[in-house]
Order: sequence, then structure tokens, then C-alpha cells
Amino acid sequence: MQDKNLSNQQTKKKGKSLPSGIVIRLGKFVWTTLWQIMMSNLAPRNKSGEYIRPASQFRNSISTEAGNPYQPQAGRYRLYVGLGCPWAHRTLVVRSLKGLEDAIPVSIVSPSPNEGIWVINQEEEGCRTLPELYNLAQPSYKGRCTVPVLWDMQTKTIVNNESAEIIVMLNSQFNEFATNPTLDLYPEELREQIDRWNEKIYHAVNNGVYRCGFAQTQVAYDKACNELFATLDEIDAALEISRYLCGDRVTLADVRLFTTLFRFDIVYYGLFKCNRKRIQDYKNLGAYLRDLYQLPGVADTCDLESVKRDYYGNLFPLNPGGIIPCGPDVTSLLEPHRRESIGLGVSG
Repeated sequence: MQDKNLSNQQTKKKGKSLPSGIVIRLGKFVWTTLWQIMMSNLAPRNKSGEYIRPASQFRNSISTEAGNPYQPQAGRYRLYVGLGCPWAHRTLVVRSLKGLEDAIPVSIVSPSPNEGIWVINQEEEGCRTLPELYNLAQPSYKGRCTVPVLWDMQTKTIVNNESAEIIVMLNSQFNEFATNPTLDLYPEELREQIDRWNEKIYHAVNNGVYRCGFAQTQVAYDKACNELFATLDEIDAALEISRYLCGDRVTLADVRLFTTLFRFDIVYYGLFKCNRKRIQDYKNLGAYLRDLYQLPGVADTCDLESVKRDYYGNLFPLNPGGIIPCGPDVTSLLEPHRRESIGLGVSG
């Protein structure tokens, strides 16, 4: 009888595998409240819960224009980038395609999971962190401290921190120092078309994945997700008859799309809930991604481990456990893309 009672007690203890309802409700309330607080700091939102990306603050240009204090010069400017950041990655791709490695040095910053800021891997300009660099450029600066940063080592200031503008400068203003000066990623005759693609892709894809991942209401998420995949479907259809977005030549529109596509199946598909379809599942987008990845120098700018570490390891509100997935294997990006003959002669 005593053995039977003991067995019943053990069975009851084993059966109690879940916390009580009140503990679940309390835990959910506490976590949701903390999540909303953290997300409001990580991702500014509007009244509908949609993520609103703040505008960049430093918007000067490098050019030969008379009177411009920022003249093109080899060794004068430095790029500060985070290898996991798609916006910074754009600048590395253009720098590589143009052959500007010797003219424009790069410094790497890494996100600090505990401080919530970018830390410079090797202290420079007397600065350990990116906020310190921003404050060196503009004392008492209170805005966001983001990458990429195009830094002027001569005047000790930030020229520009808007990736879309930096890549235009890298494309056109340093040709005399480039090993591939004839490559024009923003040709005059295609600019209108490039700009149309850029506008569409920025809102729905580049920033669209963040609007999905950082959405703070179901309505905001559904809207962003619908726009994202509608645009990916449109791009996939366009790539049926055109090797690249604007014909048979790579442009800045392709560069801007590439850095998001490279991260899509690795990060955005799961962590950001963009899981209707993987890029590799599309008829044309998967091969297009491989085509861009295999351009000379581009693969060298892609750091899979940094991408996983920066997203899964540092976006605490989206991945509280901080567990970093062991995959995927990106060697598939080296498989033949067979897009060489698509759209030859097509410019629109």
C-alpha cells in the first residue's frame, strides 16, 4: 500500500509538466511589457506599430566641385562597417567591384550584446566605440550611431553615414584611384530606371524585412509581409527576361538588393518571420543571387558567421536565448547560375 501511494505521488509530480495558469499569465505580461519597452528603443514605431527607420544625419558629399571641403583623395577617407549589417555591406561590395581597396581603408566594428552599441575592433582616433567617433565628429551628438560611416581622416569628421549616398560617391568620385575605373554602376542613361527600382526595393525589401521583423502589431506585420513578397514576386518576374534589374549590366540597384538577398534565407526567413518563401525557392531570384555572389570580389565581402552572430546573438528582443543556428551551408551560392545569356541586349 505504501509503495502504491508513493507511485501515485510520483505520477502526480511527473504529470505537472507545465507551470500554473497564473504563472503563465504573469510571465507573459512581464515579458510582453519588457519586450515592448526594448522594441521601442530598438525600433521606433508609429501608432499602428509599424517600424519607422530614422533618417541619417550626416549627408555631405565627396566631389571635385570647387569649394567642396571633401575632395577625392586616396588614403584620406576611411569606411567604418559592421560585417553583419546589410547597409554597410553595400559599401564593401561597391568598393570591391570598383577596386578601391588600396584607396579607401576599412575599419570593422562589432555590436556589443551588453552595451547595445557598435564597438570598434581596434581603437582608432582615440575612440573605442562608434558613439565616441560620432561625438568626436560632432560634440554632444544625440542621434543614432549607425554604420556605414565615411570618415575623413584629415578633418576628423564624418562626411556621410547614408549608405545609398556613399555608394554613389564610391562609384564615381574615386576613379583615378580605382583598379576598375571604367565600371559605372550608375550610368546616366539608366539612372531613372535604377532610381525607380531603388525606391521600390528600399521600402518593400531592404527596409521591408525590418518592417516585418520589428513590427509590433499583427496588422503592421501583415502589411509589411504582403508588400515584401509582392515585390519579390515582381522582381522574380522581371528577372525572367533580364539578367540584372536594369538589363545586362550590374548597377547600384543590384548591389542594394544583393545584400538583403544574401541575408534572407540565413536570417530574415526565420528570425524576422519572412517565411512565406526562401530566395532559393524562387525560379529566378535564387540564380540571380548566385550570379551576383560570384562576381569578382563580391564573395570576399560576405561574412556568414558575422551575419548570424550580429542578428541572432545581439537582437535580444527577437532571440532572447541568443542561440545562433549552425547553418545554412552557403556553398550552394557557388553552384552555376546559368544566367549569362538572359536578357542580352535588354535595357529595360
